Amino acid sequence: MSTTFETNRENSIRSIYFHIHLVSDSTGETLVGMSRASCAQYQNGLAVEHLHALVRSEQQLEKALGLVEGFPGVVFYTLVNQNRRRRLEQRCAELNIPAVSILDPSLATLGRYLGAPMSSEVGAQRTMDEEYFSRMGALDFAMNHDDGQNIEGLAQADIILLGVSRTSKTPTCIYLANRGFKAGNIPLVPGAKIPAQITAMTKPLIVGLVSSPDRIVQIRRHRLSSLGDNPNSDYVDKQKVRSEMMAAKRFFAKNNWPIVDVSRRSIEETSARIINLYKDRQ
Repeated sequence: MSTTFETNRENSIRSIYFHIHLVSDSTGETLVGMSRASCAQYQNGLAVEHLHALVRSEQQLEKALGLVEGFPGVVFYTLVNQNRRRRLEQRCAELNIPAVSILDPSLATLGRYLGAPMSSEVGAQRTMDEEYFSRMGALDFAMNHDDGQNIEGLAQADIILLGVSRTSKTPTCIYLANRGFKAGNIPLVPGAKIPAQITAMTKPLIVGLVSSPDRIVQIRRHRLSSLGDNPNSDYVDKQKVRSEMMAAKRFFAKNNWPIVDVSRRSIEETSARIINLYKDRQ
């Protein structure tokens, strides 16, 4: 026991707060995702994130550089404009601050492979093209077919998620929609039957989401607490939750639907698994 306490105390002492600046002439989403994925590999490094998005003028760049100087750390950037890139690199060198253009290696590799120059278009990946409108349509679909709404319309879905309460059905549908998939979800409620037309649908991939009963109880209790509801209802009774989960698994197996366990998966990991199932089915 004492050894564990000393280890935790030592890890706490060694935790390092540091500043990380993300400078982009677009939305900065690429930088944020890359930065957080990288920082997650260093458990004792606690990043203080500064996002400088839509940096498209010298004045905006100078403002960002002022914050970099005031809170020195690591700089990750994606800047198309060559003058602003040079200014950023020069100033960071003067301040002895590391600055990394995160897309350069992949762009250089693609350029060599394709034998073509890049477009140098700011935010080129976010052009309002057919793919963009497809994602927006998928988001509308997810919201209109959330939590068992518009059952008939689910026949046009790419993916339908089923699961007991608190198995992350809605956020997973939203994430899938952002990837361009039309996804809806239906809750499994004790004593309530799933509409017969769902089991008869052949176009959508139907996936059952499951989780450990202990995890479900923990999430449900937190949910009830936040709403100020009774924390001792059947909704959080461990035995009843266990029965719910067993019934759900039997129902999925009976219909030969694939099952994804979300107990230890993030929304992104769950979605990636579902997308793989969808592509395998294609």
